[in-house]
Amino acid sequence: MSKTVIHTDKAPAAIGTYSQAIKAGNTVYVSGQIPLDPKTMELVEGFEEQTVQVFENLKAVIEASGGYLGDVVKLNIFLTDLSHFAKVNEVMGRYFTQPYPARAAIGVAALPKGAQVEMDAIVVLE
Repeated sequence: MSKTVIHTDKAPAAIGTYSQAIKAGNTVYVSGQIPLDPKTMELVEGFEEQTVQVFENLKAVIEASGGYLGDVVKLNIFLTDLSHFAKVNEVMGRYFTQPYPARAAIGVAALPKGAQVEMDAIVVLE
């Protein structure tokens, strides 16, 4: 099976030893995205703004793979404060319609660069 590296300048560059996404067959594995502005590589301020930026980063990488957010089958959300869960649901509703992807929301002690939210995704392309 061949693997294809997915990269776009519309999402933050990798800050470690990973690719933005890898396509294997018709499945795309999107690496964790934190709320970095891809132009400045700085975190955006505020929880809602961070959540929006993460979805925008995911969207950019998925589109670079030839897909769109509706192709997401699994979404993992990592939060440093689970009290933001309702806000994540609200923002997610702006990006997804039913049927929603399978999802996990996990509380973590810390995220890279002091982010409050990180998400990764699995996408299946038609």
